[in-house]
Amino acid sequence: MDRYFEKISFNQFQKDIKDDIKLYNEYKLPERKTNYSAGYDFFAVEDFELQPGEIKKVPTGYKAKFLSDEMLLIIIRSSVGFKYNVRMTNQVGLIDADFYNNPENEGHMFISLQNEGNQVFRVKKGESYVQGIFVKYLTCGDKVDKIRDSWSGNPQKKEGNENE
Repeated sequence: MDRYFEKISFNQFQKDIKDDIKLYNEYKLPERKTNYSAGYDFFAVEDFELQPGEIKKVPTGYKAKFLSDEMLLIIIRSSVGFKYNVRMTNQVGLIDADFYNNPENEGHMFISLQNEGNQVFRVKKGESYVQGIFVKYLTCGDKVDKIRDSWSGNPQKKEGNENE
């Protein structure tokens, strides 16, 4: 398979979410609802709520593997925005292919949500709240001689490149 979602390891789950093997085994991976769905629904690992005006960082329990010329866009489900005026704080999340299995958190994706509505926004365990869409992207033909060899965010120069 060229692209897929997987759970973070239980060790990472314990660090980021909770030391609960039953919860770890129960949560499900993202899925498309129909053959014509572009997005994969992300399901809440456990219940959470946002009060009006509140911002919350929500762990997904997911990481994603995909091709090097693709990205994963994370967007709020339109019903969540329309009904509750809840948005992602960065509007659209963009996950690069080299985020997968990074040494800092295995590529665990988090979602930052803000409730700009006037009512409490509640999500029950197993309900979907955002979606991910895999997208191919094009470049200008430029050659980038930097790679991310660790997820410190610091690009490293490729060996043998004296042009930098």
